[in-house]
Amino acid sequence: MSDTEMQTKSFPSPYELKAPAGSEGWESLYPYNLVFREELREQEEGRFWFCDSQHWPNVFKPFEVTMVEFASRNLGAYNTRHYLVPPANGIDYRIHNGYNYFSPVPVPPEQIAARVPHFLERAGYYFQNWESLLENWHTKVTDNIKAIEAIDFTPLPEMVPMETITEGVGYDPSVDLFEAYDKLLALAYRNWEHHMEFLNLGYVAYLDLFQFCKEAFPGIPDLAIAKMVAGVDSVLFRPDDELKKLSTLAVELGLQDAFTRGDGNAEATLTALREAPRGQEWIQAWEAAQDPWFNYTSGNGFYGDDKYWRDDLDIPMGYIRYYVVRVAAGETLGRPKDELIAERDRIAEEYASVLDDEARATFEGKLGLARTVYPYVEDHNFYIEHWTMGVFWRKVRQLSNMLHEQGFWPQPNDILYLSRDEVRPVLFDYASAWAVGTEPIGPTYWPKEIERRRAIIAALEQERPQPAFNTPPAQISEPFTVMLWGITTEQVQQWLGSDDAEEGVLSGMAASGGVVEGPARVITNASQLGELQQGEILVAPVTAPSWGPVFGKIAATVTDIGGMMSHAAIVCREYGVPAVTGTGKASTTITTGMRLRVDGNQGKVTILD
Repeated sequence: MSDTEMQTKSFPSPYELKAPAGSEGWESLYPYNLVFREELREQEEGRFWFCDSQHWPNVFKPFEVTMVEFASRNLGAYNTRHYLVPPANGIDYRIHNGYNYFSPVPVPPEQIAARVPHFLERAGYYFQNWESLLENWHTKVTDNIKAIEAIDFTPLPEMVPMETITEGVGYDPSVDLFEAYDKLLALAYRNWEHHMEFLNLGYVAYLDLFQFCKEAFPGIPDLAIAKMVAGVDSVLFRPDDELKKLSTLAVELGLQDAFTRGDGNAEATLTALREAPRGQEWIQAWEAAQDPWFNYTSGNGFYGDDKYWRDDLDIPMGYIRYYVVRVAAGETLGRPKDELIAERDRIAEEYASVLDDEARATFEGKLGLARTVYPYVEDHNFYIEHWTMGVFWRKVRQLSNMLHEQGFWPQPNDILYLSRDEVRPVLFDYASAWAVGTEPIGPTYWPKEIERRRAIIAALEQERPQPAFNTPPAQISEPFTVMLWGITTEQVQQWLGSDDAEEGVLSGMAASGGVVEGPARVITNASQLGELQQGEILVAPVTAPSWGPVFGKIAATVTDIGGMMSHAAIVCREYGVPAVTGTGKASTTITTGMRLRVDGNQGKVTILD
C-alpha cells in the first residue's frame, strides 16, 4: 500500500464514535482535561491517537484515573523538562468511552539540534554515575513505600483522648485524617516521579545501540539486537523465583502430598503442613519470602481491584502447587539464563567481528551501556507498579471500608467510583458532622450516585476499545511508540484492513524467537489464567509481568499490543517462550481452541484451522 493509499483510510473520529448504550454521560466521570472537548475538535481530530491497552486494558473507574495522570505527566516531564530527549517530548493522553488513548508529542525538527547538548550533559551524568544514583533511587523508593505502609485510616473516636487535653495538643484526629489522605496521594505521586527518573534512559541507551546496529549491520533483525541484552537478572523475576525455591524445598522436605491433595487453597495447605513432619520449616521459608516479594499483582497495578499475592495467598500457593508437581516429576524450573547469556555473547561477537577496531570499540561501548542500564527497564515494574501500588491500593481500600462502615456507600470498595478530588469533601463532610454532632450528608447522596456511575462503567465494559482515532501519519517513526507499544506503519495498516494482508495471518513484532504450533487459549483477564493447559498458546490483549509462573505451561505468547521493549516481549525472551506482540487484534480474531502456528522469528501468527 502506498503512502497516498494509506492516507485515504482513517480510523473514526472520537467525536463520531457513539458511547455504548447505557453509558451516556460517561464524560462527567472523568477530569475535564482528559476528555475530547467539542471546542477543541479541529485540533484533536488533527492528531493520531492509539489505545494504550498495554498498560490500561480496562475501563477506568474514576479514582483509577489517578494512575494514568501520575504516570503520563511524569513521563512527559522527564522527556521534556529533565533530560530534553532530542526527538521526543511527552505523550498526551485522553479518555474515551472509559479507555486510555495516547498521542506522542514530537519535537519540531528545527528544535532537535538545540536539545542535543543538554541531553548529552544531563543523561550523560546519569549514565556515568548509574550505580550510585540507582542505589540512591532504591533508598528513596523504599522509604516512600514504608511511609505509605505507616498510614492508617481509622474512624474518628467518640471523644478525643484525654491526652489531647492534658498535653495541650490543640487539634482533633480530623487533622490526622486529612493529612493521611493528602500524604497517601503525595507519596504515590513522588514514587511515580521516581519511576520515570531512570526508565526512559534505559530505553534511550537501548535505542542508541539499536540505531547503531541498524546502520553498521544492514539487514540485522530487530530480534538479534534484543537478544544481545538478554539474560538480565531483574528483580521482576524474583517473586516467581521465590515460588520455585519454595516448591523445590517442599519436595526436598518430602511435603509434596500437602500440596497435591485438595484444591490448592492456601489455608488448607498450611493446615496440612502444620501437621506434617518438617512442615513448620517450610512455613517459615514461606513467611520469609512474603516481604517484599508477595507485593505482586496478577494484574498490572493500575487498577484498584487488582489482586495482590500478599492479600490473596491462594494465588501464589496455586502456582507453588503446580511447581511442586513439576519438581517431583524431575523437571528443572529455572529460566534458561545461561543459554540466553551464551546466545547473546555469540550474536554480539558474530556482528562485532566484521567491524574495524574503531567501530568495534564504539559498538562495545554502546552494548556495555545498554546491558548496564537495561535491567531497570523491568526492575522499576516491581518497585512501583507492584510494590508501591500494592501498598497504595491497600490503604485506599482501608479508607473506603472505613467510610463504608460510616454509611457513605453500599460496598466496601466503592471509593473507586469517586475521583480523588471528590474524596476530600467526603472526609470533611464526615469530620464536620462528627464535630457538630449531626449525621453526615454523604450517606444520603453517594449511594444513589455511585449506583448511577456503576451502571455507566458496566455499560462501557461491554465494548472493547477502538484501537485508534483519526488519520495516522504516513510513516510512524517515533522510537518509543515503535519499541514500547509496537505501533508501526505496518501495524496500523493491518488495523485499517490493508488490502495486502494475508488471509488467516496476523502480523506483529518478532518479539521472542522460535516457531511452535498448538491450540489457542484466549485470556482477557488474569482470573482466567487457571484455565491454561499445558502446551497451549496464550493469546491476550496484553500479558502482565507477573504471569511468569504460567510460562512453564504455554508453548508461545501472542498479544494485541506491545513492541520489542514491552514487558511481554522482555519476559518472553527471558523465559525462552516464542512470542509475537503488537498484532492489534489477535484476542478478538482468535478463539480458544483454534490451532495456531506462532513464528516468533518473523512476527507471524497463522490460524491453521
